Amino acid sequence: MTSESTIRLKFWGTRGSIPCPGPETVRYGGNTTCFEVTCGDRRIIVDAGTGIRLLGKKIMLEEGNFLNADLFFTHTHMDHIQGLPFFAPLYNPVSDVRLHAGHLGDQKYDLLGIIGTMLMKDPVFPVPSALIEKACSFNDYPCGKIFDLGDGIVIKTGKLNHPNGACGYRIEYGGKSLAICTDTEHYEGKLDDEVLALAYQADVMIYDSAYTDEEYPKFKGWGHSTWQEALKVAEAAKVKNTFLFHHDPSHNDQRMDQIAEQAAAINANARPAVEGEEISI
Repeated sequence: MTSESTIRLKFWGTRGSIPCPGPETVRYGGNTTCFEVTCGDRRIIVDAGTGIRLLGKKIMLEEGNFLNADLFFTHTHMDHIQGLPFFAPLYNPVSDVRLHAGHLGDQKYDLLGIIGTMLMKDPVFPVPSALIEKACSFNDYPCGKIFDLGDGIVIKTGKLNHPNGACGYRIEYGGKSLAICTDTEHYEGKLDDEVLALAYQADVMIYDSAYTDEEYPKFKGWGHSTWQEALKVAEAAKVKNTFLFHHDPSHNDQRMDQIAEQAAAINANARPAVEGEEISI
């Protein structure tokens, strides 16, 4: 990693709801949500879907098993946390990984409770969370909080429209900005002010585009949006580049190619996210 004022983004998982690797999802990917963001020498991870396993493998091979990072969760639905027990650097007790979640509020469990008593506990999973807890700290925060991580990195958070709650993120560094607005459902007839604030004049916006406008009525209330709404947000918020995200498991490569072509015909700076792709901002 370098110290220059550049945000680097890598998609380790682009799929929503359930992993679906196979011959029909080769081009766009089958792993669930995980982003790696580097700002100078600092690493920020967003979500721990199945894609985080590959990130952990890379860290172990190239950097050793020590990790110093912040891991922010958009929320704790299974497709966003199911890779965490397979993220190898967490099993090194001298790693320092700060886990953050802002969507839980007054719900029954906090972040540690979800990981320790629901995810990594018999009979759901045989490896107890105690084996990663020495490497991790668990931070529940109120959505809307602004984080100053130091080194010129500021992370703004905003509430998303999703069952059980979710948080979107705006990462600012070196005069650049990255907005992550996934697992959110648009409001019919108006744009979401929280999403617009996160995305305003962003260099890159990642937006939940699980469905098409034609498909959406069948899934209304499920907490996801469409690629057509992504383009509306991008135009209203004056976003420079838009990545369509949270690809539905039923959308194979051929269907994603069609969506890519249709989106590009409206906005040349909008396209589907591709697993493994790296972006410099």
